[in-house]
Amino acid sequence: MAGGGTSRIDAVVFDVGRVIVQWELRALFAKLIDDPAELDRFLAEVVTEQWHFQCDAGRPLAEMVRERQAQFPQHAALIDAYARRFLETIPGPVPGTAALIERLAARGVPLFAITNFGAEFWDMFRPTQPLFDLFGAIVVSGREKVMKPDPAIFALAAERFGHAPRAMLFIDDNQANVEAAAALGWQVHHFRDAETLERDLAGRGLI
Repeated sequence: MAGGGTSRIDAVVFDVGRVIVQWELRALFAKLIDDPAELDRFLAEVVTEQWHFQCDAGRPLAEMVRERQAQFPQHAALIDAYARRFLETIPGPVPGTAALIERLAARGVPLFAITNFGAEFWDMFRPTQPLFDLFGAIVVSGREKVMKPDPAIFALAAERFGHAPRAMLFIDDNQANVEAAAALGWQVHHFRDAETLERDLAGRGLI
């Protein structure tokens, strides 16, 4: 989904997970659980994406881990690995996106990000990513205790970034997030791959 037509864009706002970097809980736990059926069961019942999203919403990581270990004591070590080895759930960059970010930066386009990301995990992750040195403000849901697609996080971001929503292009892989931003007047791109994004950015005269 692309929207907003030919309206002027003064800044580009990226999501992070599955737009700039890959994210998959399986990438870590496939190293720790040999049996494929047990791996599927663990990811469906114990360390699930839905449970993880509590961290994105601002719940303290230590509290989440203690509670889950009490619920699944037989998996206590694996739940601890989730907290200690979270960076291994980010196996690498999404192909092509970093090059587009560098091209936008080279043209002087202001860059920002809104990410659903746990505060503790962001503190682990951010130092590993010099690409974010090209960005201005980055709104992290776990720090703000509000997640996309809540309109409040977009209002906070617009205030912090200093541009009107109609003058910003928001890029996200999640349909609900894209629709929420569009409803608030942002120009949007529903991310599928860097090649499609490149065509959209070129069509808007941004690269």
